[in-house]
Amino acid sequence: EKPLVFISSFATGEAGAIHAFRLDVERGTLAAVNQWTDVENPFFLALSVDGNRLYSIHAPQFGGPDHSDVAAYTILDANGKLELLNRQTALGTTACYLDVSASGRTVVVANYGSGSVASFPVNRDGSLKPAATFVQHQGMSVNPTRQQAPHAHCFVISPDNRFVFSADLGTDQIMGYRLTKRTSELTRLESPAATAPGAGPRHLTFHPSGKYVYVINELLNTVSLFDYDAATGKLNKQQTIATLPEDFKGTSHTADLKITPDGKFLYGTNRGHDSIACFRLSADGRLSKIAIVPSLGKGPQNLAIAGAGQLLICANMPGNNVAIFKIDSETGSLT
Repeated sequence: EKPLVFISSFATGEAGAIHAFRLDVERGTLAAVNQWTDVENPFFLALSVDGNRLYSIHAPQFGGPDHSDVAAYTILDANGKLELLNRQTALGTTACYLDVSASGRTVVVANYGSGSVASFPVNRDGSLKPAATFVQHQGMSVNPTRQQAPHAHCFVISPDNRFVFSADLGTDQIMGYRLTKRTSELTRLESPAATAPGAGPRHLTFHPSGKYVYVINELLNTVSLFDYDAATGKLNKQQTIATLPEDFKGTSHTADLKITPDGKFLYGTNRGHDSIACFRLSADGRLSKIAIVPSLGKGPQNLAIAGAGQLLICANMPGNNVAIFKIDSETGSLT
């Protein structure tokens, strides 16, 4: 069975669409099987764990004053045919990240522009109820051009469905929330975790063991490791490592990070240097750099790991291409 891969292109009409591809894991190739052009500026995508639902952000334009929407689709067949179930307002501007709980009963969204987060209960058919919780972040940090206000850049549900964490680029904080599974309501945890001043935390991900959280910092081009206490939701920073070569002098900003299912390797993207930083993860979660390889396109925006950890897929957004790399299971190197 060749898995489906969904790729969005942020534009209107024919240029913008949600595309469905079939992935040949052995060959590392994608074959187009469907595209949905009746969607307005589709941006970030998230799949339910069972693979039956797709959720997408829709924005009137990028960075404008209008609120984004979150759309729910049923995946009707093996060729990725989509049926729109409904849309709900994200209650904020420039929505940029979605996540679906392991149970499929909660969808969460981060609004970058207005610096807020929201949670949505999911109906039995996969459609979205209006937001159960909306939280407006507050604060600022030291970068005068990028951190004058909050900018929630991701919102990620913990593997055990108990907590949700938002990396806020504008405030240099990781905000934690307790998730009430039955109602999808959020309760903010006290004392958020902090990154270095000016780091600009962007995306975060959990280690498969559930013991560690990794945060990629857009403005300082680093990845930080936090120990994660699954009982309390508390994060404790342990290590920060650079994603760029020491001698690089240009402008670059990180974007996404992903970990192989076996928990051995982590990959992060550099937009500007246009590369993928590859790290080995030790038993205590610590990172050591393997290599920094070209992303084969301009502005590597997002990554996905497929084929049980055999392949790394990289979407180069301004480069308007997708590159597929084979992951060496022993060394973590990319070809």
